[in-house]
Amino acid sequence: MKITRIEPIFLKIPYEHGAPKPASHAMGAWDMQPMLLLRVETDAGITGWGEAFSHASTPVTISAIAEIVAKLAIGRDPTDIAALMGDLTRRTQSMARAGPVQFALSGLDIALWDIVGKARGRPVWQLLGGSGAKQAIAAYASLFRLGSPELVAKVAGAAAARGYGAIKLHEHSVAAAASARAAIGPDRGLMMDTNCFWDSPPAIVAICKELEPYDLAWLEEPLYPVDSYDLLADIRRQVRVPFAAGENLGNGNDVRWICAARAVDIVQPSVAKIGGISAAWQAIAHIEAQGLRAVPHTPFLGPALVATLHLIAAMPQEVPCEHRFCDLEASPLGDAVVARDGQLAVPQGPGLGFAVDEAVVEKYRIG
Repeated sequence: MKITRIEPIFLKIPYEHGAPKPASHAMGAWDMQPMLLLRVETDAGITGWGEAFSHASTPVTISAIAEIVAKLAIGRDPTDIAALMGDLTRRTQSMARAGPVQFALSGLDIALWDIVGKARGRPVWQLLGGSGAKQAIAAYASLFRLGSPELVAKVAGAAAARGYGAIKLHEHSVAAAASARAAIGPDRGLMMDTNCFWDSPPAIVAICKELEPYDLAWLEEPLYPVDSYDLLADIRRQVRVPFAAGENLGNGNDVRWICAARAVDIVQPSVAKIGGISAAWQAIAHIEAQGLRAVPHTPFLGPALVATLHLIAAMPQEVPCEHRFCDLEASPLGDAVVARDGQLAVPQGPGLGFAVDEAVVEKYRIG
């Protein structure tokens, strides 16, 4: 089997989340949900689907897919994933340890696993060694940044009413955590992702002490820069709130370094950033071997979310799956990315196990 075509497909899909649309990293309103798909076609008639991290990096990542990854991968055998990804990673070593080229490689790797699973008639979780014991995975609602405690309470309460057992905020204040805890009650999990908001270790220590009454399952990426693992480890030793980070890990060395530093309690590799299913699976094995908890990061609503479901389904322990809390106007993956009563179904079909609605893809395609 040979790869005949690799196509980046960028979608912007309208959504609702029960509040005004947030700003997107100072680059305009986040009024659409972005989704950067990779369609990988083969001469055997099998098509694989992947997803690369998008958002602000999308224009560069699209170029990386079309001008670098596709030109290196077309004509190659998609079924020997280790050989192909190893070669492409080596050949892009000067540009792909992290960032858009690595995002492009991540999307390709996801699509390759989809192809291999389809060729063998087996779901990806089974290829990874999963037992099939998990039919559904508990999802936690990952909210957009809302800003005011009042909106936090409203949307967190709505997510709890939909059956999510845990809620993750993207806020920067103790007041936001307090309002969310009041809205969801004492028995649901509560997390807060600050996206590297603070650069002062003493400020983080002080904030953590103020957050203690709200029983956070973790505080995510509290420190800027994101890779200041020694500083984060020192802060962690001074506080009781568990720390999480990992969505910005670009490769296996990053995983080794954050674990060796004991910078966090929970490590969160992102399948759409770190090198796809292959690299994420290796990262999970290393994290757990170091006695830390691996909880993959996946605020996506496309193939990267489904790929993460396969990873979690193959893990022997119970691990929650992040799920972006919003209602898309339409989904190219249908119900495969929809949570029911706070649960995401484990795909049972071959490969990633979803059917792509081409009409939805064409309707929301950009460019």
